[in-house]
Amino acid sequence: MTIHPFRIEIPQQDLDDLHARLARTRWQDQLPGTSWERGVPVGYLRELAEYWRTGYDWRAHEAKLNELPHYTTTIDGQRLHFLHVRSARADALPLMLLHGWPGTFVEFLDVIEPLSRDFHLVVPSLPGFGFSSPLSATGWDAARTARAFTELMDLLGYARYGVQGGDAGAFIAPEMGKHAPDRVVGIHLNAALTFPVGQEGEMDGLSEEERRRWEAMENMNDGYLQTQSKRPQTVAYGLHDSPVGQLAWIMEKFKELTEPVEGMPEESLDRDLMLTNVSLYWLTGTAGSSAQFYYENMSASADWSSENWDDADGGSESWGGADGSSEGWAGGGDWAAAARGTVPTGVLVSKACDVTIRSWAERDHNLVHWSEYDRGGHFFAAEQPALFTDDVTAFFAKLR
Repeated sequence: MTIHPFRIEIPQQDLDDLHARLARTRWQDQLPGTSWERGVPVGYLRELAEYWRTGYDWRAHEAKLNELPHYTTTIDGQRLHFLHVRSARADALPLMLLHGWPGTFVEFLDVIEPLSRDFHLVVPSLPGFGFSSPLSATGWDAARTARAFTELMDLLGYARYGVQGGDAGAFIAPEMGKHAPDRVVGIHLNAALTFPVGQEGEMDGLSEEERRRWEAMENMNDGYLQTQSKRPQTVAYGLHDSPVGQLAWIMEKFKELTEPVEGMPEESLDRDLMLTNVSLYWLTGTAGSSAQFYYENMSASADWSSENWDDADGGSESWGGADGSSEGWAGGGDWAAAARGTVPTGVLVSKACDVTIRSWAERDHNLVHWSEYDRGGHFFAAEQPALFTDDVTAFFAKLR
């Protein structure tokens, strides 16, 4: 395995094509009196798409991204892109930062400088995301991704390191701990999911707030998850062919999963940052390959079937298996077995957006750090970079 320096250089013809497609968009009508409850409103999306076409400057953001040290390598047949930012601190701890969907490595742009005061940072693009594409094969679920990332850290010469992950990264990071418990010194999670597993009394001790979180998980609008986990190839045609389709697909999640929940996404995240994120999906053509992560994890278990999505009363239990476990979402490997992780783990919770329940997290992880914040949402590193930096630093300081 060899490591190659990498520079982002999007061909001008790709940018011209983007702008031309945006200009030719065939806009869908919207029912009178409706708003975000039925999807992204056409008025909001038209204005944002026009700004993407005429106001947003990809080249300026590309130049900014290229100020960071980018690299690529191939592990297990898969091209992997990553940032590698070394700290000036002599005893800095290596730390991998893992994004999820619909994020990219740009989620971490505002925390790289402050975190690099204490950590050597490795920030990969997940397989099939951004410049870690195209996908080399089927089977790239969380467990396989974790094995590849532990190999990447070995390749960089890091024998002991920490891992931070949110969303999909919150599934991959614990898998890294299970795969290499002698090398992973600690795991820090945000936007983490926890599930009931059918144990007697597991619902009895929940606080009122935790019951609200579980209710929110059961009742969430999981249309994107259902689509990407069951028919990723089909939805990819529309997203890959229409930049406005890709824009709407991602902006809906920025609207739903940022704090304040009832506010507009621009109240939580810089508009250009969001468009850089969307542009990476569009310009790398990874709408379909990134969605494969959902499919792989949903179908990794041999006994997975559509019945796992239906609970006993006929309702939709989107996150659980037929036995009440996390098997339906988590798929195969150690996830369905519910083996408790041994690596010290910290959890950061957005009180506005996250549905993590502490007692279930303690059941699954060696929990040594727990923090909850009124500010910040699902994309915590981008929404509240100072709080994120402080919490990650405080957690790993306990392990030094």
